Amino acid sequence: MSDILERLVAIDTCALSDALDKLGLGGQVTGLRRESGAGRIAGVAVTVRLGTGAPPPGPATHLGTKAIEASGDRTVIVVEQRTGVDAGCWGGLLTRGARHAGVRGVIADGPVRDIDEARDLDFPIFTNQLTCLTARGRVVEKATNVPVRIGEVTVEPGDLIVADGSAVIVIRPGDAEAVLAAAEAIVAREAAMIAEIAKGTAMSEVLGGNYEHMLEKDR
Repeated sequence: MSDILERLVAIDTCALSDALDKLGLGGQVTGLRRESGAGRIAGVAVTVRLGTGAPPPGPATHLGTKAIEASGDRTVIVVEQRTGVDAGCWGGLLTRGARHAGVRGVIADGPVRDIDEARDLDFPIFTNQLTCLTARGRVVEKATNVPVRIGEVTVEPGDLIVADGSAVIVIRPGDAEAVLAAAEAIVAREAAMIAEIAKGTAMSEVLGGNYEHMLEKDR
């Protein structure tokens, strides 16, 4: 897994998206902006689903804490808070706990608060909404390490997550080698095209007809 994550983090999400297209797979999530941290992250998903109403039976726990305790230095925590209620699904103390646990970043489909604290800590958070409003009295954690929804993609615990300034990519573990092989071939091809641009080759030649067909399965 370490080798796979090292290879994934070396590839931008646009090339990974092209590889998914080439293989006829989904997994691209747009609209979740990097609001803190820098660079690209890649890790294994630990998931949290929030909702309204009563929490599940059992001892009361603060949302997100179980995910942090289930995480390690290969983890990306993925949070679903799609209730429509303006209430934080992640905050400053959770950021500090996740950072201490070695978590690589957080992906949140829903409001995140204390973003300035995350920025001060240089901790990567990708989200589609910021807020100052607490979850208390508004939303509760429904489950940890269950399938969650971000954008139009379902994330399963253990899925591979890559995120940068362009998008979030979700890859099933069983597809990882095929996606990596396709993406690395795309990166190599684009590197050759960049070299041609540097040599002064006309852009109409660099971006010729073959480029438009590079994602076809027989190429």
